[in-house]
Amino acid sequence: MRSEFEDIPIPRGLTYQPTDSIVIESPSVRAARLVYRGRIEPRSLGLALRTILEGNGWRYVTITSNPQHGTAQVYEKDGNALQILVWEGLWFTYVELTASRVIFSPTASAK
Repeated sequence: MRSEFEDIPIPRGLTYQPTDSIVIESPSVRAARLVYRGRIEPRSLGLALRTILEGNGWRYVTITSNPQHGTAQVYEKDGNALQILVWEGLWFTYVELTASRVIFSPTASAK
């Protein structure tokens, strides 16, 4: 499974969608919108994601649900935010992870 962030594990059964995803990296920041899809019931997937993330130190902040647009979960860890969208399409359930992280740079702190 592809994940730009080692502490954001991706549940089994999901396939990375590179054409719908984007990764932005600079010397000081890494940001990504990663999209996955699979044939998993959305509610079960949402619960699995919450369990996995909390087990990796992410603090659950909030959840919002809309029958037409799916569910959005927000997490926080060490000042970094993570948003997860889960929605059901015609054939697949989709997961979109949006996160950014400041990367420590020894040369930047020495200046």
